[in-house]
Amino acid sequence: MARRKKIYEGKAKILYEGPEPGTLVQYFKDDATAFNAEKHEVIDGKGVLNNRLSEFFMTGLNNIGVPTHFIRRLNMREQLVRACEIIPLEVVVRNFAAGSMAKRLGIEEGTPLPRPIVEYYYKDDKLGDPMVTEEHIAAFGWASQQDMDDVVSLALRVNDFLSGVMMAVGIRLVDFKIEVGRVYDGDFQRLIVADEISPDSCRLWDVQTGQRLDKDVFRRDLGNLSDAYTEVARRLGVMPKNATGMTKPHLIN
Repeated sequence: MARRKKIYEGKAKILYEGPEPGTLVQYFKDDATAFNAEKHEVIDGKGVLNNRLSEFFMTGLNNIGVPTHFIRRLNMREQLVRACEIIPLEVVVRNFAAGSMAKRLGIEEGTPLPRPIVEYYYKDDKLGDPMVTEEHIAAFGWASQQDMDDVVSLALRVNDFLSGVMMAVGIRLVDFKIEVGRVYDGDFQRLIVADEISPDSCRLWDVQTGQRLDKDVFRRDLGNLSDAYTEVARRLGVMPKNATGMTKPHLIN
């Protein structure tokens, strides 16, 4: 990796220049962060799990016609992705009240929402990723109205896919966040799902027990994060069915 040109490093991933024009190599780190990186640990194997889980979800989306930046997995920690211009928003879809929504509106966690609710957060760590409205987005030129219509359509299609996949293995999709990027084919622009989809970016609760199988395990000190992510991977068939939590997971190629 030392000889590669680093393009960007975030809390959980590093982007390197890709082998072909218009591509990037996305490397998944073992770092776990919460509360805008105020809480931080390195958890062996987390990056390996998230690489495989994100591959699983992105491939599934591509297969049903929801465009993503994912091209192929390169190895246990890296995947080849299409370079895109990221819209500076975190797009959150909520199916049940949890986290900041439950606190902000005084709703008991786990309360079903009358319909999926889409929220937007401006991507700026220094500001704590503040919640914004479509009025802010339009006023500051982060995205056009057509872009936002397409973003909502993408987000809801991702929600339908993830909700079905998770419910089939006994997991409730409480909420999730995605990032959206612009790609250009000549003068034609289209929007694609970018970044990652993993237990880092979703709230996942066991349907029967309510057990957390996502980053809230780390945020709230509810147990072993690697065990939680391993359980998600096991149920989805990314890991052998008899797998148990392990510090350095062995995944199916």
